[in-house]
Amino acid sequence: MAPRRDHRTLDLLAWEPRSPVPEVAEDTVMAATLRGRICRLMALSIKECGKDRGTIAAEMSDYLGEPVSKDVLDKYISESSSDHNISIIRYLALVHATDDMRLLQGLSDPFEHSVIPDRFVPAIRESMIRDRIETLEHELVAAKRAWKGPRS
Repeated sequence: MAPRRDHRTLDLLAWEPRSPVPEVAEDTVMAATLRGRICRLMALSIKECGKDRGTIAAEMSDYLGEPVSKDVLDKYISESSSDHNISIIRYLALVHATDDMRLLQGLSDPFEHSVIPDRFVPAIRESMIRDRIETLEHELVAAKRAWKGPRS
């Protein structure tokens, strides 16, 4: 009799850490215009957050202290409704309501920057300082050679 395989235990070697940068598959938000891309990004975020649009609109209203209706939210995510562009303030309220940092990453992608959690900032800063130290050490060796000669 063959031994039974345990399907409940996870394979530790198959584990991969999550990316610190929120990512969206490019094909899910690809559009002809920047406006279309943002509309698709908002629609994806709303679809995947697990809340209905009425709840999201209510949470945005609470966050802003002004009414945001489900109908307006629907117009914001519609690519064909060019007369309803979301303001940055309402966009931030949408980020708050969906808790989806991919919305912010989508705004920073065209500028080749990333949105990362604060806990990673010290590690990045440390790496940048190490790079500067390495550059200065190379400059120090070159300067020493220049005035003492290559045999020192």
